[in-house]
Amino acid sequence: MRGYLQAAEHARVAAIADVDPARAQRFTERAGGPEIFVDYRQMIASPSVDAVDICLPHHLHKDAIVAAAEAGKHILCEKPLCLTIEEAGAVTRAVTNAGVTLMCAHNQLFLPTVATARQMVRDGRLGKVYGARTTDIFSLSIDPDRLGWRARRATSGGGELIDTGYHPTYLLLHLIDSAPVKVAAVLSRHRLEILEGEDSATVLIEFADGTVGTIVTSWAYEPAGCTERFSIVGEAGSLWSDGRALYHKPRGGEQVVVHESGGETDTYAAEVVDFIACLVEGRRPINTEVEGVKVLEVILGAYASAERGEIVELKNP
Repeated sequence: MRGYLQAAEHARVAAIADVDPARAQRFTERAGGPEIFVDYRQMIASPSVDAVDICLPHHLHKDAIVAAAEAGKHILCEKPLCLTIEEAGAVTRAVTNAGVTLMCAHNQLFLPTVATARQMVRDGRLGKVYGARTTDIFSLSIDPDRLGWRARRATSGGGELIDTGYHPTYLLLHLIDSAPVKVAAVLSRHRLEILEGEDSATVLIEFADGTVGTIVTSWAYEPAGCTERFSIVGEAGSLWSDGRALYHKPRGGEQVVVHESGGETDTYAAEVVDFIACLVEGRRPINTEVEGVKVLEVILGAYASAERGEIVELKNP
């Protein structure tokens, strides 16, 4: 909601759909009194709606995206884009045929440290990149009884990897300027026995240029204070970041701070503001369904690798 309030010059919240009208009502005062719907399909049909922000459980994403696209609405969709390659095909066709804009809500890409690191890699500051690591770990403290649809494979798509683990996956693909070609993974359920899927995952990805990426993600780990969000190592030096500051160590030189945020970046608001700006300016979002499908392919490849105990070659590098 904060992002839409910040973008009030160009957009307003016209409607909210929720199966719980009382919950929707709690947002109406801040949003200026939008219309409330119980069925999102009725909301999508409203002529007062130009774009939709999909924040549904994972298994409902595909149908909502297709319905919105067919109604000519632009789309901001929470991760994951959808759950299967077949669903990804349906999403891609619907968006392409309708000519609408779809933006994946990959909020961590709006961290200033991420944008700076990506540019430094592309400017050749690290030389040839050898490897990169992305991390998103914490000890989930939520009451297991409140996990609801997240605890079931049929509705979540798996476990932690396709949920919180989606963040370090899209982040790794964003930082490395090459296509992922192979993936291997080990999944674990250390603490959250209520889950049908994993609560932790370690994933290795080989890219077409030889770069090796590592993803470590968990709802069970208690991270150390020095745990990095991402790091990149190349022939000419390295970068690492905790999300707030970005450090660069040139080969043979001293480590220096190349970016330091004064406080916490509200990446959720930033992505909404950018989504609205993309629609107003007619430019491509930082991640569309194209990148969303690629992230899904890597995650599904990781699940297949863990199940079969082997390295999986990605079919669409």
